[in-house]
Amino acid sequence: MDRNEFADFLRRCRARLAPTDVGLGPGARRRTPGLRREEVAQLTGMSTDYYARLEQARGPRPSRQMLTALARALRLTDDERDHLFHLAGEEPPRDRGTSGHVPPGILRVLDRLYDAAAQVTNDWGDILAQNALAAALVGDVSARPPADRNMVRRFFTERPGPSLTPAADRERHARTHVANLRAVLAARPDDPGPAALVAELRAGSAEFAALWEAHEVAVQRSSITRFEHPMVGLLELECEVLLSAEHAQRLIVYTAQPGTESYERLELLRVLGLQDLTV
Repeated sequence: MDRNEFADFLRRCRARLAPTDVGLGPGARRRTPGLRREEVAQLTGMSTDYYARLEQARGPRPSRQMLTALARALRLTDDERDHLFHLAGEEPPRDRGTSGHVPPGILRVLDRLYDAAAQVTNDWGDILAQNALAAALVGDVSARPPADRNMVRRFFTERPGPSLTPAADRERHARTHVANLRAVLAARPDDPGPAALVAELRAGSAEFAALWEAHEVAVQRSSITRFEHPMVGLLELECEVLLSAEHAQRLIVYTAQPGTESYERLELLRVLGLQDLTV
């Protein structure tokens, strides 16, 4: 690991970002441009001391997971992300299919949707990034292991008990998940991610296996989605799906019609979620 070059690259990437670039308030007047170290640490989920040691060229070699978090927090392009990995002595991710690196432009859009629940997924269901309201709505995935961040896997393998999906809507959601996954697998049969997920669920979920045999195909589109949330009750939200074909990713945005009960409940959830994040 080239600690000096790694530290210099981190400092320069931090200095070019404003708080508003990453969804933070401007705060008090700053003596120097760029984000503060503690803000980068907050965005990556590491301690401020750990991040400071990285910038001072005296920190331990970061894990691949930490490098990915740094690349996302600093809004690095794919080329810059690869450079960061090289400086740390790691081989950059070589995604044969979908990429887990969310483009900076998509992250900037995500940061600005403060009153809508929004998250970025790959096209076979892995949640790659969330804003605060999405974390409050469907659960914060940042602390979960990678295998537990896939929406389709969780839908078909979640333990019995309260679910965010109303019972009356479950069959429709199940068919949508399977039909979308079949379309993805047909488009990229050599991509190991969706292929492994399909094999796993066909073996582990009788419900999934039966729906897979129906051979329905449909790419996920905009729709009305209902959530039975344990804190605020039933929410009926408009789900808009924006596609990023180059990265096989989707920006999914949930909003409520102003003046409706769902709008008031989503606003309440936004306030409650922000309070929880500051505890």
